[in-house]
Amino acid sequence: MDFEFANSKLRRLCENAKEAQRRLGPHSARKLRARLSDLVAANAVGDLVAGRPHPLKGERSHEFSVSLHGGDRLVFEAAGENPPLTMDGSIDWNNVSRVRITEIGDYHD
Repeated sequence: MDFEFANSKLRRLCENAKEAQRRLGPHSARKLRARLSDLVAANAVGDLVAGRPHPLKGERSHEFSVSLHGGDRLVFEAAGENPPLTMDGSIDWNNVSRVRITEIGDYHD
């Protein structure tokens, strides 16, 4: 699967292990590298199994999350203008093959 970043700060966090370790701590930084590898290896979001993958709800129903460590999460959305939809109008994550990383951290705060 392909992925892109919502901004350069997120790109730097994902591409620079020292930056990730400084900002997220060693456990979440290690999990971030693993989850990014999982994204690369997957054909679609529906193929993800590690990190308790799940779509978000409510105002964030257009986003998907995987756990890192503690409350930290890797959050992304379908990239492109017209993501595939299910019959009920929600995003068909089983057929999303390109995502945009929008957040890394604890969105529960």
